[in-house]
Parts: sequence; structure tokens; C-alpha cells
Amino acid sequence: MTHTLNKLDSTDMDADSPPAPQKKTRTHESCHRFSKLLLISFIIFLLLLKMLLSVALITLSKKYSQLLDEKEIIKELNYTEMFCIMSWASEYKVWSCCPKDWKPFSSHCYFTSNDSASWSESEEKCSSMGAHLMVIHSEEEEDFITKILIPKAAYYIGLSDAGHRQWRWVDQTPYNESATFWHPGEPNYGHEQCITVNHRYSWGWNDVLCYSKLRSACQMNKIYL
Repeated sequence: MTHTLNKLDSTDMDADSPPAPQKKTRTHESCHRFSKLLLISFIIFLLLLKMLLSVALITLSKKYSQLLDEKEIIKELNYTEMFCIMSWASEYKVWSCCPKDWKPFSSHCYFTSNDSASWSESEEKCSSMGAHLMVIHSEEEEDFITKILIPKAAYYIGLSDAGHRQWRWVDQTPYNESATFWHPGEPNYGHEQCITVNHRYSWGWNDVLCYSKLRSACQMNKIYL
């Protein structure tokens, strides 16, 4: 009798006990989910890091390329002397330079030629010096350049007629009619498609035949060191 009761008690205890394998399965599933989440997070982190590195490399590459271009221009043009002015950009000293015999103004350097040539020949000469015919977008620029020009001469600038009085600057910047300095009555003749700065009673712009042999004004960006 006693033996039978002990058997029943042992069976009841086994029936009430939770099966051990279920606990192990749940723990395994939780670990698996955590590992999967950790792996996904790590992959996302690597992708973001790759994107940031790519952007940084592209930015550095552009700056390095620009620096090489500027150095190459200096090398090709063989500027033996530069005129530099020190200024501050944030916490750093910056030297803004123009080649000797060029005049600095704002962020550009300007050179006036004493030789006479057609408009296209003048643009080629400017281009050979790493520059282009002068572009004027403000009264300050107009006043600056006219102070260093000879009143008896006419100077080509980088404005021409592409056809049907569609004026274009050589650097592809927009032509702004509110910032023009035409002499009274100019421009007049449709076949005169190139522009000069000259002095009549005052300084102003005049359209002329593009093959006319005249002086010119060149413009280039300052070189920063």
C-alpha cells in the first residue's frame, strides 16, 4: 500500500514539472533574434560609414584636383613674380595673389593689353594666360576697370552677340540688362556683334565689328595660397 502511494506521488510530480526542452528553445530563439538584429545593425553601420568615406574622398579629390589645376596653370604660364595680399579666412591666414602687372580687385585679377587684335584673337590671348576677356556685372567692376584704362583707346570685353541680339558673356554667366553700361544710342547696328569699353564724354559700352583691331582687358580668378 505504501509502495503504491509513493508511485502515484512520483507520477504526479513528474506531470506537474514543465518540460525542460521548451525553456531551451525559447532562449535559443531570443539569442537568434538578438544576433540577427545585431548583424543588421552592423551592416547598416558599415554602409553608412562607406557612404561617408565616399563623400569625404570625393570632396578631397575635387579640392586636390583644383589645387593641381591652379599649380599647373602657374607652371604653364611661368609666372616668375606674384603680388600677394594676406587676409584671414576663419582662423587661417590666406594669401590672395595675382601675377605681376595684373591688378587685383575683389576675387579677380585684371590685365590690360597694349597690343591690338580682333575680339577672337584677344580672347585667345587671355586664354593663353589662364584668363578670359573681362566680364562686368556691377558698377563697382565698371568703375574699377575704367580707372586703369587709357581714355583714347577702346578695349574688348567678354561680351558678344550670339545672334539676334542675344548677348552672352564668355564665362557663361547670365547677361543682366539691369547691370549694363551702354553709351546712349548703343548698341545700334546688328552686324556689330562684339563689345568694347571706350570713353566718349564718359566711359561706356559700344558694339563694334568683331574683326576690328583693338586693345583688350583680361580677367582671371585670384590664386589663393
